[in-house]
Amino acid sequence: MKSELESMLKDTRAFLCLDCGKCTGSCPISRLGGNYSPRMHIARMVYGYGSDVLADLDMFSCLTCGLCEKNCPSNVGFVDFMSRVRAMSAKERRGGFCAHAGITHTLARMMADDGGNQERLSWVDGGLKTAESGEVLYFVGCLPYFDTIFDYINIEGTRIAKSTVELLNKLGVTPAVMKNEVCCGHDLFWSGDRENFEKLVRKNIEAISKTGAKTIVTSCAECFRTLKTEYPKFAKFDIEVKHISQFVSEKLGTSSLKMSKLEGIVTYQDPCRLGRHMKVYEPPREVLAKIPGMHLVEMDRNKSDSICCGTTHFLNCDSVSEAIRRDRFAEALDTGAQTLVTACPKCQIHLKCSQSNRMQQEGVGKLRITDFATLVNAQLSKA
Repeated sequence: MKSELESMLKDTRAFLCLDCGKCTGSCPISRLGGNYSPRMHIARMVYGYGSDVLADLDMFSCLTCGLCEKNCPSNVGFVDFMSRVRAMSAKERRGGFCAHAGITHTLARMMADDGGNQERLSWVDGGLKTAESGEVLYFVGCLPYFDTIFDYINIEGTRIAKSTVELLNKLGVTPAVMKNEVCCGHDLFWSGDRENFEKLVRKNIEAISKTGAKTIVTSCAECFRTLKTEYPKFAKFDIEVKHISQFVSEKLGTSSLKMSKLEGIVTYQDPCRLGRHMKVYEPPREVLAKIPGMHLVEMDRNKSDSICCGTTHFLNCDSVSEAIRRDRFAEALDTGAQTLVTACPKCQIHLKCSQSNRMQQEGVGKLRITDFATLVNAQLSKA
């Protein structure tokens, strides 16, 4: 344990923490959640209180959104620090509080064990062109399950999946989809369950290799980050991974396809995994800018300063999470937008959940929340 702690502190530059508090001052949880402090987690670990940190459930409140890293003058890798601390905690059979009774984590662990008979492609209808193999693979993620789990707030899980395939079809691509795909493992990785995460990695890499894919496209920011950043650390995985916004932006630049007119003001929510983690800011904005009649207005905090949707990896979701989303809704309404565009299904889930609970708040109930792929597909003409 001691050597593991020392290695983690060195690798994440935690020893260089200046105790300046800029991380705590910029952390959404710290601003609204009282005692939580990234700086204190670092300090306690550096000063030898590692066992206390591993037992502290506050660490599962961290969104790992990366705002603290952005503002750290010592470039401390707090996101990696928190990921590794949680993994160490998990080895001791400790853990945080999973939202929604832990159903999404349980589902991922079931897939890691044997996967079962998922009927994963039941959403693919006759109007969609897909294949079992090909150079471009669409990694669907857990979208079909979200429709069932979150049906009470009208989540567009399968609609996002269908819209993504339709988009690819319009761009001349017949994507491969996998009947034996399993969860990418994002939530298990960030909650510290590396054992089951690695099982999912091995299953997906084996399935992906059979498709012959050279490029993987995702419509989920978390799948994108996990496949592109984490998978190569655990196994040989040199396939190009792109978020759908990147893929569409590149293809539209060389395509004669046109967008139909859509009047109105929209604003865009930068997912922390797509934005600060992967630095993908311009592609979704470039595509939205091509829709005639639509005016994109930025929220006060956007791109690298954007605020997380308030809950990550389906861990703690509480009054602090609600307060973060309340602030975000206020920013969105201040733009004058009628539509809030997301590029990650989790953002849509959390924002729609709060929206359903806050219909009485002026304007929030009228704000349309929709996914990037769904919106763009509806406006893109067929070839």
